Amino acid sequence: MDFVAVLAIEFLGSIAILVLISIGLAVVFGMMKVINMAHGEFLMLGGYVAIYGTNWAGLNFWVSSLVVAPLVVGAVGMGLEWLVVRHLYGRMIDTMLATWGISLALVGAMTMLVGNTTQGLSTPLPSLQIGAYSASGYVLYLIVLAGLVVALLYALFKRTTFGLLARATTQNADMVAALGGNPRRIYASTFGLGAALAGLGGAALAPMTGVIPTIGASYIAKAFITVISGGGAVIAGNLSASVLYGVVSQVFTYLYTPVIGQVALLVAAMVLIRFLPKGITGRFFKRSI
Repeated sequence: MDFVAVLAIEFLGSIAILVLISIGLAVVFGMMKVINMAHGEFLMLGGYVAIYGTNWAGLNFWVSSLVVAPLVVGAVGMGLEWLVVRHLYGRMIDTMLATWGISLALVGAMTMLVGNTTQGLSTPLPSLQIGAYSASGYVLYLIVLAGLVVALLYALFKRTTFGLLARATTQNADMVAALGGNPRRIYASTFGLGAALAGLGGAALAPMTGVIPTIGASYIAKAFITVISGGGAVIAGNLSASVLYGVVSQVFTYLYTPVIGQVALLVAAMVLIRFLPKGITGRFFKRSI
Protein backbone atom coordinates (compact mmCIF):
# COMPACT_ATOMS: atom_id res chain seq x y z
CA MET A 1 0.00 0.00 0.00
CA ASP A 2 2.87 2.37 0.80
CA PHE A 3 4.47 1.61 -2.55
CA VAL A 4 1.18 2.31 -4.35
CA ALA A 5 0.94 5.69 -2.60
CA VAL A 6 4.49 6.64 -3.63
CA LEU A 7 3.82 5.47 -7.19
CA ALA A 8 0.61 7.55 -7.31
CA ILE A 9 2.56 10.63 -6.21
CA GLU A 10 5.10 10.06 -8.98
CA PHE A 11 2.35 9.70 -11.60
CA LEU A 12 0.50 12.79 -10.39
CA GLY A 13 3.77 14.71 -10.24
CA SER A 14 4.51 13.87 -13.87
CA ILE A 15 1.04 15.10 -14.86
CA ALA A 16 1.42 18.27 -12.76
CA ILE A 17 4.74 19.16 -14.42
CA LEU A 18 3.19 18.88 -17.88
CA VAL A 19 0.29 21.08 -16.78
CA LEU A 20 2.60 23.75 -15.37
CA ILE A 21 4.86 23.95 -18.42
CA SER A 22 2.04 23.97 -20.99
CA ILE A 23 -1.00 25.75 -19.49
CA GLY A 24 0.29 29.23 -20.40
CA LEU A 25 0.83 28.16 -24.01
CA ALA A 26 -2.64 26.57 -24.02
CA VAL A 27 -4.18 29.92 -23.02
CA VAL A 28 -2.37 31.87 -25.74
CA PHE A 29 -2.89 29.31 -28.50
CA GLY A 30 -6.41 28.26 -27.52
CA MET A 31 -7.77 31.77 -26.96
CA MET A 32 -5.77 33.75 -29.53
CA LYS A 33 -4.55 31.18 -32.09
CA VAL A 34 -1.03 32.57 -31.68
CA ILE A 35 1.86 30.10 -31.88
CA ASN A 36 4.15 31.54 -29.21
CA MET A 37 7.62 30.19 -29.90
CA ALA A 38 8.94 32.25 -26.97
CA HIS A 39 6.93 30.26 -24.42
CA GLY A 40 9.99 28.28 -23.33
CA GLU A 41 11.87 31.51 -22.71
CA PHE A 42 9.01 32.84 -20.57
CA LEU A 43 9.41 29.69 -18.47
CA MET A 44 13.14 30.38 -18.30
CA LEU A 45 12.56 33.97 -17.19
CA GLY A 46 10.23 32.78 -14.44
CA GLY A 47 12.96 30.47 -13.17
CA TYR A 48 15.53 33.26 -13.08
CA VAL A 49 13.14 35.64 -11.30
CA ALA A 50 12.58 33.00 -8.60
CA ILE A 51 16.32 32.34 -8.24
CA TYR A 52 17.44 35.96 -8.12
CA GLY A 53 14.46 37.03 -6.04
CA THR A 54 15.39 34.40 -3.46
CA ASN A 55 19.19 34.42 -3.57
CA TRP A 56 19.88 38.10 -4.31
CA ALA A 57 16.85 40.15 -3.26
CA GLY A 58 16.35 38.15 -0.07
CA LEU A 59 12.71 37.37 -0.77
CA ASN A 60 11.02 34.28 0.54
CA PHE A 61 11.00 31.58 -2.15
CA TRP A 62 7.21 31.32 -2.04
CA VAL A 63 6.85 35.06 -2.60
CA SER A 64 9.35 35.18 -5.45
CA SER A 65 7.92 32.11 -7.21
CA LEU A 66 4.19 32.55 -6.62
CA VAL A 67 3.92 36.33 -6.82
CA VAL A 68 6.97 38.08 -8.25
CA ALA A 69 7.77 35.66 -11.11
CA PRO A 70 4.24 35.64 -12.62
CA LEU A 71 3.98 39.43 -12.31
CA VAL A 72 7.36 40.12 -13.89
CA VAL A 73 6.99 37.63 -16.74
CA GLY A 74 3.38 38.68 -17.31
CA ALA A 75 4.53 42.31 -17.64
CA VAL A 76 7.26 41.26 -20.08
CA GLY A 77 4.68 39.32 -22.09
CA MET A 78 2.30 42.28 -22.28
CA GLY A 79 5.15 44.55 -23.33
CA LEU A 80 6.17 42.20 -26.14
CA GLU A 81 2.53 41.85 -27.19
CA TRP A 82 2.25 45.64 -27.45
CA LEU A 83 5.55 46.01 -29.33
CA VAL A 84 5.39 43.03 -31.69
CA VAL A 85 2.58 40.50 -31.49
CA ARG A 86 -0.49 42.75 -31.74
CA HIS A 87 0.59 43.93 -35.20
CA LEU A 88 0.55 40.37 -36.53
CA TYR A 89 -2.83 38.95 -35.41
CA GLY A 90 -4.43 36.79 -38.08
CA ARG A 91 -1.03 36.01 -39.62
CA MET A 92 -0.10 32.74 -37.93
CA ILE A 93 3.20 32.16 -39.74
CA ASP A 94 4.30 35.74 -39.12
CA THR A 95 3.52 35.54 -35.39
CA MET A 96 5.38 32.24 -35.18
CA LEU A 97 8.48 33.77 -36.82
CA ALA A 98 8.24 36.94 -34.71
CA THR A 99 7.97 35.04 -31.44
CA TRP A 100 10.82 32.77 -32.53
CA GLY A 101 12.91 35.90 -32.98
CA ILE A 102 11.84 37.04 -29.51
CA SER A 103 12.91 33.69 -28.07
CA LEU A 104 16.37 33.97 -29.66
CA ALA A 105 16.71 37.54 -28.38
CA LEU A 106 15.75 36.52 -24.85
CA VAL A 107 18.22 33.63 -24.85
CA GLY A 108 21.01 35.92 -26.08
CA ALA A 109 20.16 38.67 -23.60
CA MET A 110 20.05 36.33 -20.62
CA THR A 111 23.30 34.65 -21.69
CA MET A 112 25.03 38.03 -21.72
CA LEU A 113 23.50 39.02 -18.37
CA VAL A 114 23.92 35.85 -16.30
CA GLY A 115 26.28 33.62 -18.28
CA ASN A 116 25.76 30.16 -19.70
CA THR A 117 26.01 28.15 -16.49
CA THR A 118 23.20 26.41 -14.63
CA GLN A 119 21.89 28.15 -11.54
CA GLY A 120 19.50 26.67 -9.05
CA LEU A 121 17.78 26.68 -5.70
CA SER A 122 17.68 24.12 -2.95
CA THR A 123 14.36 22.30 -2.74
CA PRO A 124 12.36 24.21 -0.12
CA LEU A 125 10.42 21.19 1.17
CA PRO A 126 11.80 17.99 2.74
CA SER A 127 10.96 14.48 1.60
CA LEU A 128 8.08 12.61 3.20
CA GLN A 129 8.39 9.16 4.69
CA ILE A 130 5.61 6.79 3.60
CA GLY A 131 6.23 3.49 5.35
CA ALA A 132 9.48 2.08 4.02
CA TYR A 133 9.52 4.55 1.12
CA SER A 134 10.12 8.27 0.77
CA ALA A 135 8.41 10.73 -1.55
CA SER A 136 9.37 14.26 -2.51
CA GLY A 137 7.47 16.88 -0.55
CA TYR A 138 8.12 19.34 -3.34
CA VAL A 139 6.45 17.06 -5.90
CA LEU A 140 3.37 17.06 -3.67
CA TYR A 141 3.50 20.86 -3.72
CA LEU A 142 3.65 20.84 -7.54
CA ILE A 143 0.59 18.57 -7.65
CA VAL A 144 -1.37 20.95 -5.42
CA LEU A 145 -0.15 23.99 -7.37
CA ALA A 146 -1.17 22.50 -10.73
CA GLY A 147 -4.62 21.65 -9.34
CA LEU A 148 -5.07 25.20 -8.03
CA VAL A 149 -3.94 26.74 -11.33
CA VAL A 150 -6.45 24.66 -13.29
CA ALA A 151 -9.28 25.40 -10.83
CA LEU A 152 -8.59 29.15 -10.76
CA LEU A 153 -8.26 29.33 -14.54
CA TYR A 154 -11.58 27.52 -14.92
CA ALA A 155 -13.22 29.97 -12.52
CA LEU A 156 -11.66 32.92 -14.39
CA PHE A 157 -12.95 31.85 -17.80
CA LYS A 158 -16.29 30.52 -16.61
CA ARG A 159 -17.35 32.90 -13.82
CA THR A 160 -15.87 36.33 -14.58
CA THR A 161 -16.62 39.11 -17.05
CA PHE A 162 -13.08 38.93 -18.39
CA GLY A 163 -13.49 35.22 -19.10
CA LEU A 164 -16.77 35.83 -20.93
CA LEU A 165 -15.21 38.60 -23.03
CA ALA A 166 -12.11 36.52 -23.76
CA ARG A 167 -14.17 33.56 -24.97
CA ALA A 168 -16.42 35.84 -27.00
CA THR A 169 -13.43 37.58 -28.60
CA THR A 170 -12.03 34.20 -29.58
CA GLN A 171 -15.25 33.39 -31.42
CA ASN A 172 -15.99 36.79 -33.00
CA ALA A 173 -13.77 39.77 -32.23
CA ASP A 174 -15.69 42.08 -34.56
CA MET A 175 -18.96 41.42 -32.75
CA VAL A 176 -17.32 42.11 -29.38
CA ALA A 177 -16.00 45.43 -30.74
CA ALA A 178 -19.44 46.32 -32.12
CA LEU A 179 -20.96 45.71 -28.68
CA GLY A 180 -18.49 48.06 -26.99
CA GLY A 181 -15.72 45.64 -26.07
CA ASN A 182 -12.03 46.23 -26.70
CA PRO A 183 -10.55 43.18 -28.44
CA ARG A 184 -7.01 44.60 -28.41
CA ARG A 185 -7.09 45.06 -24.65
CA ILE A 186 -8.52 41.57 -24.20
CA TYR A 187 -5.84 40.06 -26.43
CA ALA A 188 -3.11 41.91 -24.52
CA SER A 189 -4.50 40.72 -21.17
CA THR A 190 -4.81 37.15 -22.46
CA PHE A 191 -1.25 37.14 -23.77
CA GLY A 192 -0.06 38.58 -20.46
CA LEU A 193 -1.99 35.88 -18.58
CA GLY A 194 -0.34 33.16 -20.68
CA ALA A 195 3.10 34.68 -20.02
CA ALA A 196 2.36 34.95 -16.28
CA LEU A 197 1.36 31.29 -16.14
CA ALA A 198 4.59 30.39 -17.94
CA GLY A 199 6.54 32.45 -15.40
CA LEU A 200 4.77 30.64 -12.57
CA GLY A 201 5.58 27.26 -14.10
CA GLY A 202 9.23 28.12 -14.69
CA ALA A 203 9.61 29.42 -11.14
CA ALA A 204 7.95 26.34 -9.67
CA LEU A 205 10.25 23.98 -11.57
CA ALA A 206 13.47 25.93 -10.90
CA PRO A 207 14.38 24.02 -7.69
CA MET A 208 13.99 20.69 -9.52
CA THR A 209 15.69 21.43 -12.83
CA GLY A 210 17.94 24.44 -12.29
CA VAL A 211 17.89 27.24 -14.87
CA ILE A 212 20.14 28.05 -17.81
CA PRO A 213 19.35 30.52 -20.63
CA THR A 214 18.76 27.68 -23.11
CA ILE A 215 16.47 25.62 -20.85
CA GLY A 216 13.40 26.81 -22.75
CA ALA A 217 14.29 24.42 -25.57
CA SER A 218 13.76 21.46 -23.25
CA TYR A 219 10.33 22.77 -22.24
CA ILE A 220 8.88 23.94 -25.53
CA ALA A 221 8.58 20.55 -27.27
CA LYS A 222 6.58 18.99 -24.43
CA ALA A 223 4.44 22.11 -24.12
CA PHE A 224 3.53 22.14 -27.82
CA ILE A 225 2.87 18.40 -27.91
CA THR A 226 0.53 18.71 -24.93
CA VAL A 227 -1.34 21.72 -26.29
CA ILE A 228 -1.74 20.41 -29.85
CA SER A 229 -2.84 17.00 -28.62
CA GLY A 230 -5.35 18.56 -26.24
CA GLY A 231 -7.19 20.38 -29.00
CA GLY A 232 -9.12 23.63 -28.95
CA ALA A 233 -10.43 23.54 -25.37
CA VAL A 234 -7.89 25.36 -23.21
CA ILE A 235 -8.42 23.67 -19.85
CA ALA A 236 -10.03 20.34 -20.73
CA GLY A 237 -7.61 19.79 -23.60
CA ASN A 238 -4.52 20.64 -21.60
CA LEU A 239 -5.59 18.55 -18.63
CA SER A 240 -6.59 15.49 -20.67
CA ALA A 241 -3.38 15.52 -22.72
CA SER A 242 -1.27 16.06 -19.59
CA VAL A 243 -2.92 13.08 -17.89
CA LEU A 244 -2.41 10.85 -20.93
CA TYR A 245 1.23 11.77 -21.54
CA GLY A 246 2.11 11.95 -17.85
CA VAL A 247 0.86 8.41 -17.31
CA VAL A 248 2.52 7.04 -20.46
CA SER A 249 5.85 8.69 -19.64
CA GLN A 250 5.82 7.55 -16.02
CA VAL A 251 4.84 3.95 -16.83
CA PHE A 252 7.74 3.53 -19.26
CA THR A 253 10.11 5.40 -16.97
CA TYR A 254 9.22 3.01 -14.15
CA LEU A 255 9.48 -0.10 -16.34
CA TYR A 256 12.61 0.93 -18.23
CA THR A 257 14.46 4.30 -18.03
CA PRO A 258 13.58 8.02 -18.19
CA VAL A 259 14.88 8.13 -21.77
CA ILE A 260 12.47 5.36 -22.80
CA GLY A 261 9.75 7.27 -20.97
CA GLN A 262 10.39 10.37 -23.12
CA VAL A 263 10.44 8.27 -26.29
CA ALA A 264 7.14 6.64 -25.30
CA LEU A 265 5.61 10.10 -24.76
CA LEU A 266 6.61 11.16 -28.29
CA VAL A 267 5.32 7.94 -29.83
CA ALA A 268 2.01 8.34 -27.98
CA ALA A 269 1.77 11.92 -29.32
CA MET A 270 2.33 10.77 -32.91
CA VAL A 271 -0.29 8.05 -32.60
CA LEU A 272 -2.83 10.38 -31.00
CA ILE A 273 -2.40 13.13 -33.59
CA ARG A 274 -2.62 10.55 -36.38
CA PHE A 275 -6.01 9.29 -35.20
CA LEU A 276 -7.28 12.52 -33.58
CA PRO A 277 -5.91 15.31 -35.81
CA LYS A 278 -8.10 17.90 -34.05
CA GLY A 279 -6.88 16.80 -30.65
CA ILE A 280 -8.65 15.10 -27.78
CA THR A 281 -11.25 17.84 -27.36
CA GLY A 282 -11.89 17.83 -31.11
CA ARG A 283 -13.51 14.44 -30.51
CA PHE A 284 -14.37 14.48 -26.79
CA PHE A 285 -15.30 17.21 -24.27
CA LYS A 286 -16.44 19.42 -27.14
CA ARG A 287 -18.41 21.78 -24.93
CA SER A 288 -15.66 22.16 -22.37
CA ILE A 289 -13.57 25.28 -21.84
